Amino acid sequence: MRGRFLVLEGVDGSGKTTQARRLVQYLTDQGRRPLHLREPGGTALGEKLRRLLLEPGREEWHWSSEALLFFAARRELLTTQVAPALAAGRDVLCERFSASTLAYQGHGPDAAEFILALDALVVADRQPDQVLILDLDPLESLERAGQRGLFDSFEARGLAFLNKVREGYRRYAEARPQNTRIIDVSGLSPDAVQLRLIEALETLPT
Repeated sequence: MRGRFLVLEGVDGSGKTTQARRLVQYLTDQGRRPLHLREPGGTALGEKLRRLLLEPGREEWHWSSEALLFFAARRELLTTQVAPALAAGRDVLCERFSASTLAYQGHGPDAAEFILALDALVVADRQPDQVLILDLDPLESLERAGQRGLFDSFEARGLAFLNKVREGYRRYAEARPQNTRIIDVSGLSPDAVQLRLIEALETLPT
């Protein structure tokens, strides 16, 4: 059995964590022993950088500084978690990956090109088999974040920023069409979203 590298993306509140847990159960039922990871995180370094990057109320840093920190966490995750799991024939399901960096940090002049070049260098031939982007109206994203009662350092930048994030995800899909799918989740129940994700996974080699 070949291990597959799967990534679930989308703005905060799009249902990534809920759907990741459902997909882990689905893959487990298929006998595939999935490893569930999140970014940044999954390693000691990744969790420290996660706290640093997502700290509510922190000052804004230059987009390139943020991108480099995300890729540092990413490289550690790839080396210590993703690569060994795939080599053992396990599926890896990761919440967020390089698409998030392009979406959240790729707004400055030449930023997208810088991030895609970093991705080619750091991730190299460990590109995901499938990147599934849950597309949600940013206004609904903020409403859901408000219901949680806490905005992380990126959600706190407001609606205009999250609209740029949504466009950033679309730019990533245009740059990597061979392994990226955008799934509109607006107005869909969790069950309906899960069905769309499973349909996408069923097109992959096993």
